[in-house]
Amino acid sequence: MNASDDARNPQAAGAVGTGTGGPDAAEEGYGRLAPAGDRWTVRIVRRLPHPPEKVWRAITEPEHLAAWFPSRIEGPREPGAELRFAFEGEDETMSGRMIAYDPPRLLEFDWAGDVLRFELRPDGDGTELVFSDTFEELGKAARDTTGWHVCLDALAAHLQGEVAQTGGRWKELMARYTERFGPEAGTIGPPEGMEPE
Repeated sequence: MNASDDARNPQAAGAVGTGTGGPDAAEEGYGRLAPAGDRWTVRIVRRLPHPPEKVWRAITEPEHLAAWFPSRIEGPREPGAELRFAFEGEDETMSGRMIAYDPPRLLEFDWAGDVLRFELRPDGDGTELVFSDTFEELGKAARDTTGWHVCLDALAAHLQGEVAQTGGRWKELMARYTERFGPEAGTIGPPEGMEPE
């Protein structure tokens, strides 16, 4: 098996688990990388001790998104709607489209070519959040998974009424995901001058 075979096989590449038991149980809350046709999907599962309705508000309402999502989401909240993503301090925006909007269960949209999906499932007195990002370039898998991991940590903190402490976490997670997913998954880093802590 060569390195690119390892990259296509998350088990062989040592992909971190989603807490479904077995040896990966210690890696609960971390992302898994898997091929998705001619694309790639990263999936992160988090259990949040809040009802789906509260989590839904946090992933859809602008005042909550500002605490954890990397951009503002501008546009109607309905399937097929054109969306615009505006970043703090940036003049350029990205565009996309709402694919699914089914409160309080499913939010899915095109984010400048990536497909982001947030599924909320009742789990006892809390919610299981299943996040996925489907994208084309394997080389950005570690970078993007790191970014979403940090964002989901910030979401969990926001739901608790706290601010996420992420200092130094990005570099640690980027190295970990590059190791877990294989070197081909870590060839694209952040743009020059945009390196997080």
